[in-house]
Amino acid sequence: MLNFDWLANVSVETAKWFFLGLFILMAIVILFIPKKFIYQGIKNIEWYHNLKLWSIALLGFIFVVYYFFD
Repeated sequence: MLNFDWLANVSVETAKWFFLGLFILMAIVILFIPKKFIYQGIKNIEWYHNLKLWSIALLGFIFVVYYFFD
């Protein structure tokens, strides 16, 4: 059985900002992915094929949900 008693002293506000910081860190890491890996194998490149846009949009949505509804 897992023992998470050491987390008892962490406030909800601290945990909230920790996870929001992780979302921001993931977005920064995504921005460093080279375009050649994103468009690999696609012959007709359109703007909506950019996976950076989709992943940043989804992380932004999750960030807003966690920020307002926590």
